[in-house]
Amino acid sequence: MLAELGRVDSISARLRQRTRVGGRVLIGTGRYLQQGRGVDQRFRFEMVLEADSERFELLELADGLSLWQYQRQGEQPPRLKRADIARVRSRLDEFDLAADAVATPYLGGLQRSLAEIRQWFRFTSAEAGTLEGLAVWQVEGRWSPDLLAAILPEQAEAARSPGGIPPAALPEGMPAAVSLVIGSGRLFPFRVEWRAAAGRRPLAPDAEAEPFSVLELYDVRINEPVDSSAFVYRPAAEGLVDMTETVVKRTQPLRP
Repeated sequence: MLAELGRVDSISARLRQRTRVGGRVLIGTGRYLQQGRGVDQRFRFEMVLEADSERFELLELADGLSLWQYQRQGEQPPRLKRADIARVRSRLDEFDLAADAVATPYLGGLQRSLAEIRQWFRFTSAEAGTLEGLAVWQVEGRWSPDLLAAILPEQAEAARSPGGIPPAALPEGMPAAVSLVIGSGRLFPFRVEWRAAAGRRPLAPDAEAEPFSVLELYDVRINEPVDSSAFVYRPAAEGLVDMTETVVKRTQPLRP
């Protein structure tokens, strides 16, 4: 799936998200655009989440030279960050990756989100199905035992056991599993569902994981023209933070 996302000439998709946080439900809308291949690949991922009177805005954009990240929550001052993509590519060269390799999974947007899911979770089952008449695969993933043991060292033994840590034993707000609905043709991800044990704490030991956040991609268009102006970003320099070093340090080879 990740390889296919990196190979297509363009992607245009609308986004919607529904997330439960405590007693609140956040509703999100946005879009994802991608254009080009290899070193020329650019993307734009934007989302607005709203709950009651609160509003959260997120934009991640790679224009070929810079990775931009804009965040704004309510009335708080917006945060704007920038990273030098050439520096990230130099970091990838240190790992003997191909010079024309797609850097997008290491930068942000949809590909990075999915790459992180693949790093954190292990997918061991897939079921064939349909989504609005389209043939799809539904794949289920649970935490990588070693990674979960590193995150929760006090439960390391349980994390590495055959059954893993029960959903009810995980910290509140921490997902227990993730499910993806992927088109069986182009392997495009149409739905990402995060699951966690729901209910008031303390939970019953056998409480099962239920969906608490769902991201859907729809009105998907692949290899159709995308307006290049969507990848032009010229923000004011005031308050700009350079996050190049942070992005370079976090850049590591993806799991083979």
